[in-house]
Amino acid sequence: MRITVLLENTTARADMQVEHGLSLYLETECRKILFDMGQSALFAENAKALGVDLATVDLAVLSHGHYDHGGGLEKFLAINDHAPVYLSRYAFEPHYNGVQKYIGLDTALRSHPRLVFTADEYRIDRGLTLFSCNEKERRHSFGSFGLTEKVGETFVPDDFRHEQYLLIEENGKRVLLSGCSHKGILDIAEWFRPDVLVGGFHFSKMPLDETLASAAKQLDACGTAYYTCHCTGAEQFACMQKHMHRLQYLSCGQSIEI
Repeated sequence: MRITVLLENTTARADMQVEHGLSLYLETECRKILFDMGQSALFAENAKALGVDLATVDLAVLSHGHYDHGGGLEKFLAINDHAPVYLSRYAFEPHYNGVQKYIGLDTALRSHPRLVFTADEYRIDRGLTLFSCNEKERRHSFGSFGLTEKVGETFVPDDFRHEQYLLIEENGKRVLLSGCSHKGILDIAEWFRPDVLVGGFHFSKMPLDETLASAAKQLDACGTAYYTCHCTGAEQFACMQKHMHRLQYLSCGQSIEI
């Protein structure tokens, strides 16, 4: 399996454009998969620079209903004329940062015929399964970090029921893709115990203290290899790396073989 970062907050390459967002291109033995699409069309421009033909993608997954992961959805649907896009049935609910900034998806796309709305567990194909884990107990919550959902005229803390995770099982390995791990990276790692976990940890607002160090140690104890990015935070990553043996950062243009 090969995973290439089409879009992330950072890059070490002059030919890569960046924005606050995430988009990953996966090549398994049988499928070409797009996981998230950033907040604009930049993921597609970077794909061109990397020689990735998005028109040949077999399927796409949207990890959750925030603009920095699904803002490029319309662009992908225009480039690719056949791939289904799997997203949570809750993805188009009104999501906000606080009470003023809308950070949800473009609701005009809700009725697009290639969108496939998923429930708590959805088997795409052999070795490809989506999970929301909405019924799982969250034992290590760090809160919603000010992210909200609008219910009627009231703003309530987002419970992130619109977030889902892609589990790929191939050649005896279990690889989990998580966009932002809003439900809690510690719980997610414990729920799945994957061999490899790729995605953001949503720690960028966490202070560099013993709480973060403890989280790093708990993640390390799972025995998982982690490739993180996007919402983890550069300073938080550096802090966590001191306590973890299998933690690496992914930036625009980088590829990994698993």
